[in-house]
Amino acid sequence: MEALIWIGLTALAIALPFYVPRWRLQRVLAKPLPAEAQAVLQRNIPVYRRMTPELQQQLQRLVVQFLHQKKFVGCEGVELTDEMAVIIAGQACLLLLNRPTKVYPALHTILVYPSEFVARRAEVGPGGVVTPGHQSMLGESWDDGRVVLSWDDVRRGADDWTDGHNIVLHEFAHQLDSESGRANGAPYLGSPDSYSEWAEVLSRNFQHLRHSAMYRQQSVMDHYGATNPAEFFAVATETFFEKPYQMAEHHGELFAEFLKYYRVDPREWLPPPPPPEAPADAPYAWNPTWSH
Repeated sequence: MEALIWIGLTALAIALPFYVPRWRLQRVLAKPLPAEAQAVLQRNIPVYRRMTPELQQQLQRLVVQFLHQKKFVGCEGVELTDEMAVIIAGQACLLLLNRPTKVYPALHTILVYPSEFVARRAEVGPGGVVTPGHQSMLGESWDDGRVVLSWDDVRRGADDWTDGHNIVLHEFAHQLDSESGRANGAPYLGSPDSYSEWAEVLSRNFQHLRHSAMYRQQSVMDHYGATNPAEFFAVATETFFEKPYQMAEHHGELFAEFLKYYRVDPREWLPPPPPPEAPADAPYAWNPTWSH
């Protein structure tokens, strides 16, 4: 009898660390996002206003889970407010709509700086000599469960949803990329068969962007995406959500891959951009060949 009791207590001790967090999460998710937090999304994320009620509710539920599971830390004098946390969570969770997800399971902390911050970088010189260096950053995604953001740039990204620059979308795209094991431009796609076409399309578009960056040609995507495949995926994510019409026109195959991956079409949330005006003395409108 005593042996059975000990077995039961041991099983309970093993199960509790797994059961209690799930129980707490279910209790949290049983309550809707407070009205004041919904108003924050309404005021600060322009595309939220154009979503269907079903997607709005889905985003609210994701934000509830995000806020429950993640810790926010203000750095260099930043006094974090509930509104700031909701603005960050709302943008980050846009990437998770219509997809089965555990809401960035490897992430536990978001560090928020007031503005551009300085990160230490080890620089390898000739002969393999390593010297300490510093680099100014707007945001960073670490593989130890942390994301670092500049609040000025979080606000800037939320205020302008058509410039293709959004630090939250960028850094949380890196978090998704890392879910496959490491950040290399190939996030978890659900099935091995999906990687062949993904790799072919992204590799081709990555090379096109590298060419555009090398020769300083105009491109729908920021040239920073030419740095490496991981940065290309993050920049393409920003473009997909903020410049969907332009991406669909100039990078159709890439846009189609992102439609399959993100399972939303941001064109439903944004009006079409006005057609570009040709210079008055130009005989025709220029069409950059390497944007296709």
